[in-house]
Amino acid sequence: MNIKNAIAALAATVAVALGAVSAGAADKKVVVAYQTDALPSSVAIANGDFAKETGYEIDFRKFNSGAEIFAAIASGDVQVGYVGSSPFAAATSRGLDVKAFYLASISGIDEALVVRNGSGIEKLEDLKGKKLAAAPVSTDHYQLLALIKSLGLTEQDVQVLAIPQPEIVAAYNRGDIDGGFVWDPALTELKKNGKVLVTSKEVAEKGAPTFSAWVAAGGFAKDNPEFLTKFAGVINKYYASFRNDKAAWGPDSENAKALAGLLGGTPEQQANALGNLNLLTPEVQASREWLGGGEGSGAAKILKATAEFLKAQGKVSEVQPSYAAFVTPDALQVTN
Repeated sequence: MNIKNAIAALAATVAVALGAVSAGAADKKVVVAYQTDALPSSVAIANGDFAKETGYEIDFRKFNSGAEIFAAIASGDVQVGYVGSSPFAAATSRGLDVKAFYLASISGIDEALVVRNGSGIEKLEDLKGKKLAAAPVSTDHYQLLALIKSLGLTEQDVQVLAIPQPEIVAAYNRGDIDGGFVWDPALTELKKNGKVLVTSKEVAEKGAPTFSAWVAAGGFAKDNPEFLTKFAGVINKYYASFRNDKAAWGPDSENAKALAGLLGGTPEQQANALGNLNLLTPEVQASREWLGGGEGSGAAKILKATAEFLKAQGKVSEVQPSYAAFVTPDALQVTN
């Protein structure tokens, strides 16, 4: 081989190597959808910890609802997202291949039905004849409908509007609706001129439990298990800090300021919202009670029960025989 050919061969080898590096970098890109809920792990979105710890280039995009996130996952625009169990049940009932790999929270007081001052609503029985709202296909929408049913009422007795949260706040402030089942920041806004009538936790105790979770598109989960493990590890770190170091999450803390910068509102509001969460430890999440029990796992059973309710309400046309395929403890089992 002469020198000219040797140089050409070397150049070709370098080009192939650089192409492989470039392809590897391109493969390590992911779009992650989040919402306005205050979560300890949202600080890792603000400060770049998720990208640093996973080694992926992450495009974080804010959405107004889980239904919007599932539409983006279905289109291929989003690979990982933070969603509620009601839109999750609706999406999987329609055949979308997604897997919950981390439970962000379960029914707590961070979501609630707030009724407006002057609405004439003092107790649950006063809801008849009133006009209420919740975000479309959200866990709040599901729980509001379940609450109405538990009272022996129908949507002919209580008018329920399915509208985005910003529109709920505007309608509430105008006096167009009597109340809204919402989460922060809308929850804080509605409480300024009203009171909490019932919380998500209380509705769960009446037989309609919910959860919020991080989910991944099925194909992405299969091809990127290490990413999900590391992503879950970051959440674990921030949840542990929140559990064990309350001072680091107070209204004057850097964490609360980071949340306010990312999600809006004030640091004090974000700190208060964090205090309303109902969180599960990684060990409990990975147990048979929640993600590790297959057909008998709590998450799979909630999804199926939710889907059955949504079908009865005419919101979905089919219910899957099982929802076990849509939950996995793998990321948690590896990290703990």
